[in-house]
Amino acid sequence: MRIKAYLQEVYTELVHKVSWPTWKDLQSSALIVMIASLLIALVVFLMDISFENIMDFIYQLV
Repeated sequence: MRIKAYLQEVYTELVHKVSWPTWKDLQSSALIVMIASLLIALVVFLMDISFENIMDFIYQLV
């Protein structure tokens, strides 16, 4: 009985108490996440290339 009551409460909360975002809100949020992910990937790529060049320069000195 406790499981059934729990599931009923979960259903009631998800259907009646939660405010779900609109489709337009979801699209704009997804776009922001994609842009941020690309920017972070670009920064990591640039850091990787920079460190590689610095290490190559240091190893050439030795």
